[in-house]
Order: sequence, then C-alpha cells, then structure tokens
Amino acid sequence: MAVDLSQIVKAYDVRGVVPDQWDESLAELFGAAFVTVTQADAIVVGHDMRPSSPGLSAAFARGAAALGADVTLIGLCSTDQLYYASGALDLPGAMFTASHNPAQYNGIKMCRKGAAPVGQDTGLAEIRALVERWSEQGAPTVAAKAGTIVERETLTDYATHLKSLVDLSAIRPLKVVVDAGNGMGGHTVPTVFDGLPLDLVPMYFELDGTFPNHEANPLDPANIVDLQARVIAEGADLGLAFDGDADRCFVVDERGEPVSPSAITALVAARELARHPGGTVIHNLITSWSVPEVVRENGGTPVRTRVGHSFIKQEMAATGAIFGGEHSAHYYFADFWNADTGMLAALHVLAALGGQEGTLSALVAQYDRYAGSGEINSTVQDQTARAAAVRAAYEGRDGLTLDELDGLTVTAEDWWFNLRASNTEPLLRLNVEARDATTMAKVRDEVLALIRA
Repeated sequence: MAVDLSQIVKAYDVRGVVPDQWDESLAELFGAAFVTVTQADAIVVGHDMRPSSPGLSAAFARGAAALGADVTLIGLCSTDQLYYASGALDLPGAMFTASHNPAQYNGIKMCRKGAAPVGQDTGLAEIRALVERWSEQGAPTVAAKAGTIVERETLTDYATHLKSLVDLSAIRPLKVVVDAGNGMGGHTVPTVFDGLPLDLVPMYFELDGTFPNHEANPLDPANIVDLQARVIAEGADLGLAFDGDADRCFVVDERGEPVSPSAITALVAARELARHPGGTVIHNLITSWSVPEVVRENGGTPVRTRVGHSFIKQEMAATGAIFGGEHSAHYYFADFWNADTGMLAALHVLAALGGQEGTLSALVAQYDRYAGSGEINSTVQDQTARAAAVRAAYEGRDGLTLDELDGLTVTAEDWWFNLRASNTEPLLRLNVEARDATTMAKVRDEVLALIRA
C-alpha cells in the first residue's frame, strides 16, 4: 500500500510517532533506500535509549544488508558518537534518535561517509521517494550476496579522540554537575570524563527513553531548574546539561545562571583560533554580536550563515572553517569532520575554566556583552502576512539595514532583530539583541506588537 511520508521526512532527518506514523517495516525500506542513494557497500548504525530504537535500527540494518551492504552496529551511542564512527571508519551512517522529542517519537539522522550531512538537497528527498515507491510496488530486489551485520564498540575510541583535541593535562580539580536527562549523556559522560580531575555529580544518568524526570531539551528553561538548584546546593564550579541524543550541551555557571550559547561559541572560537591562527569561524545569524567581535579580536574571520546544521556544515566545508557555533548550542569542529559535538565544546569549557583560578561567570563575562531576548515564538495564522507587516514597519527608516539571508534581519547602530518562520509549525521566531536591556525590551515589545496585531 502507498504511504505518505510527508509528515515524517523533515528538512534534515526522519522523525515521527512509532508505530502510528512509521514502524520497523518502513525502517527496513529506509535502510535499503539509504544504501541505494549513497551507493554504499558498507555503513555504520547506532541508536539511542528509546524503547523503539533497538528494533528500528536492527530493521534498518536488515534492509541495508539485503541489498548487499555490510553493516557495523555500534549499539547505544550519542549522535556525535555516531558521527565519530562515520568519520573514523569512513562510512555512511544512520543514528536512530528523536533527540529531545517525547518518548513515543523516533527518527533517523543520516550522513554520508566522513559525517557529511544527508538533508533534503543531499539525498533525503531521493530516499523518501524510493521508500514510497517500494511500499506501494513491493520491496526492492535483494542482492545476490547479502551483506554482513557485525557489532563493534566505539565509545572508548570516541572518548580518546575527543580528549586528543583539547589539552586537559594541567587543569585544576573541578566539581561539575551533569544532567543527562535520562538520555545518552549518561552513556558517554562517564567514559569521556574518566581520568580527568573532576568531581562528577551525576543527575539522571539512567538510560530511560520515557524521560521520567524532565524532557531532555535543555533549550527550555524549565528543563534545567533541577541542574541549577543542584549546582548551588553542591557548591559546584559549573553544571552541564545534555539533550536526549547528547549532541547539544548547555552550560550553567557557579551561581546556577545559564551561560548563553553565544558566549560559549565565542569562548571556544577564541581557543580554536589560538590553535589555528587566522582561521575562519562560522556563526548563524541569531548568535550575539559578541561572536564575530571576539573572532576578529583573535585574528580570525567570522562568516555569518543561516540557521540549521546542514547550512553550517556546508559553509564550513566551503570556507575551510575551523569551528562553527549556533545559538541552539550546536557546536561544529573541523577536527571532528565538521560535525557537531556538544561534548567537545564541554571539554573546551572545562579546559578554559580549569586553566585559571577564577569563576566561570567571571570567565564568560568577556564574551557576554549584550542584552538578548532569547528566542520568542508567536503562533500566527499567516506567517507571510505578519512578517510582511513587520518588514513594512521598518523599511525605509533612516539608519536601518534590512537583509533576508534567513527570514528578516533588521539592524540599527545599537540593536538588531531577526524574525524567521518555522518550517514545521505556524510560528514566527523572534530574536532581539541590543547594547542595553532597556533598548532590547523596547525593540522586542515593538516587534511583538506588530507580529501579534
């Protein structure tokens, strides 16, 4: 029977409710389609801790092997651990995860060898078309010789590789609280942190894809309140929070205050530029003004790009950039196949903090220079009409520049805002930054009034 995959095949990945929107029979077809489109004779597959992940990933492996591809199963892993395996083994890869979505969801993040992204324009549309055709007309013809399916442990090598990229040899002892949110950070953190002078206070390290304590999405302030309280109670030097598949990392200072991902981007950029003088650093257009400023101050070249990992990775490859950061706490490293790894960013923070005697809040103050609104979502009936109304209100005003690299960005001498439409929901997303909090609030309220009129 014909299936409609429009609800589950997104811009960068596959994601939907199991078994209502997709199941193991579809996962098997996705495996066959993946090796057909990538023309791979061998692939690597990993999965997170969700109840449906082992079955879905095994079905994907069967579909790939039926068409003759050899499959290496690395089992439970974080998304950046799968990227490590794809890079180190030089194989296309598939990660079964729905990141921070609720327990009933699952998905597939796919990459070509060397962790190069597979998105709508780089193979995902073709994969979807094959799965839809086969589900209607019957499964593809199997290969004369099926591929092998073998298991391999990669966590130790992943941890060793990350620690080879950051000098942690001389850091002072630090007390760090880590909230894994019952996600894959509970699997990776103990191995990565092993041997470092850290007093680790673990929170919610039990792998549980039903997320019994809180949603594994640290971007929502409600999901880091436990971490903030624990950092203060423990008198810790800092706190780290990972999302469900542990590819993003959020940082809390010794006061329990969240550290802006833009400040982390600037801090890591300065450290990477010390290793690679004169390098290029990518930042998306909703990161703080402080990011390109710090990059220039440290002798680097900042390059502004659209929001989204496929754009960042493409720009890194095109420019030979050494590092890239997004305000959503995705951090990309040339030394990690241009892929994103929150764990490597966390190690940079530990190295920077442990390499001096001051507090984290004092350390990041130099990178956190402006007042930001954070991302504010507004549900609207007509995204295009509301965005046009905002544009009309600012167009032609003296002293303003408007650009449409990604949505609408309006820039003045002492403030800027960006307004973007969600690809998946009837939302407009607003980010505002200014040189002081009063100006930021004034601009924010003015734009929100136009959006919600």
